[in-house]
Amino acid sequence: MDRQALPQRAPIRSFVLRAGRMGPGQQRALGELGPRFLLPFHAQPLDFAAVFGRNAPTVLEIGFGMGDATAQIAAALPGTNFIGIEVHAPGVGALLKRIGELGLTNLRLVQHDAVEVLEHMISPASLAGVHIYFPDPWHKKRHHKRRLIQPEWVRQLVTRLAPGSYLHCATDWQPYAEQMLEVLGAEPALVNTVEGYAPRPAWRPQTKFEIRGLKLGHGVWDLLFRRR
Repeated sequence: MDRQALPQRAPIRSFVLRAGRMGPGQQRALGELGPRFLLPFHAQPLDFAAVFGRNAPTVLEIGFGMGDATAQIAAALPGTNFIGIEVHAPGVGALLKRIGELGLTNLRLVQHDAVEVLEHMISPASLAGVHIYFPDPWHKKRHHKRRLIQPEWVRQLVTRLAPGSYLHCATDWQPYAEQMLEVLGAEPALVNTVEGYAPRPAWRPQTKFEIRGLKLGHGVWDLLFRRR
């Protein structure tokens, strides 16, 4: 049988597109600020200097949600370029709105699957850092294969990190934190900056959801690794 005739299995995605309503402010931000700050997906590497109009360290955030923490980080670190990836339109609209409110110029967004963005739009050894904050933990055991932090994907991710750059993950789901620690610790190109889990770095602001969870006794685990 011709192997090429076999049907190709669809890739396992780490997200599910959910219907979400965009408010008028988000819709207005998408129309007014989207053309400047929202980068279309193209299967070719980005020229960071051309995108931002300057040469500066560039940090990629995968899955920024509604983007409040992302905006805070970009505002606090104006000398760094940030690219945020999110598939959900309300989150993209919300962060565009924050970009306008704060007058940010060092942040760009991509509304697309992060796996494909990483593969096609990010050049090898080009990133100063990667942020992955509170990715979907896919609680049920049969869904663990959908978790973003998997050995094969991490091997690809580290090729986009420049030597000496960092990977910072955070989760509020302990079983996922344990998997992250195991997977990242087994990647030869990465080294843990501490023994086990890291204290929350100053650059990661706490979200309202996180603060409420901590008051209720819920845990949060940060992992901070460096590229060899």
